[in-house]
Amino acid sequence: MSAESPLIQSLRTAVAAAPQDVPLRLHLAQLLLEAGAADAAVAEAAVALQHAPGDPQARALMARAMGTTAPGTATPAPVNPAASTPAPAAPASSTPAPQRGFDWKAAEEQIGDAVPPRFVEPEAPLTEDGSGDPGDAAAWDVEVPGAVRLADVGGLQEVKDRLEAAFLAPLRNPELRRLYGKSLRGGLLLYGPPGCGKTFVARAVAGELGAKFLSVSVNDVLDMWIGNSERNMHEVFETARRQAPCVVFLDELDALGGKRSRTHSSGMRNTVNQLLTELDGVDAAANEGVFVLGATNVPWDVDLALRRPGRFDRTLLVLPPDAPAREAILRHHLRDRPIENVELGKLVKLTEGFSGADLAHLCESAAESALLDSARTGTVRMIGMKDLLGAAKQLTPSTEPWFASARNVALYANEGGQYDDLVAYLKRKRRL
Repeated sequence: MSAESPLIQSLRTAVAAAPQDVPLRLHLAQLLLEAGAADAAVAEAAVALQHAPGDPQARALMARAMGTTAPGTATPAPVNPAASTPAPAAPASSTPAPQRGFDWKAAEEQIGDAVPPRFVEPEAPLTEDGSGDPGDAAAWDVEVPGAVRLADVGGLQEVKDRLEAAFLAPLRNPELRRLYGKSLRGGLLLYGPPGCGKTFVARAVAGELGAKFLSVSVNDVLDMWIGNSERNMHEVFETARRQAPCVVFLDELDALGGKRSRTHSSGMRNTVNQLLTELDGVDAAANEGVFVLGATNVPWDVDLALRRPGRFDRTLLVLPPDAPAREAILRHHLRDRPIENVELGKLVKLTEGFSGADLAHLCESAAESALLDSARTGTVRMIGMKDLLGAAKQLTPSTEPWFASARNVALYANEGGQYDDLVAYLKRKRRL
């Protein structure tokens, strides 16, 4: 096509300044069509139809530009405000016959870039309630039944016995469960000082049940946007229900279900309310096969509504590892290190009150001491009792601050005997 006339160029500038002026744009399209630039006329007419979908002049001009006349419309006169005499309109009774053999596909391709798509398909198929693909659990990592069993938990025989009697035995005997009307639901709260293996015990419970394991922390649920935290909590339990039998492990329950009377945030209160709703379920059968385990270092900060019967009504105190457990933990952390003449029995006596995390740090410190000595002397040597004893003397059990707080709770806030096991332990250790 030859260079555009000054009039067309002026009109293009005017249209760019007033893109929503439909008559002006149609005038430009008319001039383009008369100048033989049919493609440019189609583009301008298409934009005009976007702003005025029912405009008959725009429709007729589009049809002319594409080589046909729109059914039921008259051939328009040139859209020229300076014209003194309008072109005669076609008789109302005459209906031009549509042109045969017109390539509609090619026409659609011509204006494809000018007219955006009317509908955008969703990225993923929606379910009936619009919540997305029901099989998509990518947001929540559900672990398959693991090989960790209670037998893999070193020592802690009292904890294992209580787990077996209060939680596992009824679930392993379906006939007795049906006879006594025991529901296949459960909530167990593990509490105690930090670093003593509450998460490991929860994984072992899932292994004993042959159930999937879904671990949830406060970072997985809480969201800065209003309503998202409650939705996340609901999705956690919906995932567990689809994957049943499944153990839902709520780590740091005091952060997810803290006392509502102590929080000024409506979002946090709503999150606790949503957790209560999910634990109860509108339909009691909805949570069949969903076992909820919570862990906290400060059970006295957990909302009282979560502790009532039917929710986290059973509690289990997970104390620092006893002597057999400490020996198993030390043996585990030293097994792949170069050691010689290590007396585990002596180490076990020196580490009374140490948590599992403390024992792991002890082994790490002893290895670091031997490594630095080897680097300084240029001679590689083994890790010996001297390194381990030196590390043990430098460490203070991290559980001491926790027991200082727990002692006050046991003395002054043991309503209903909910911390009787803690009181018994403190008396046995002569801390009360």
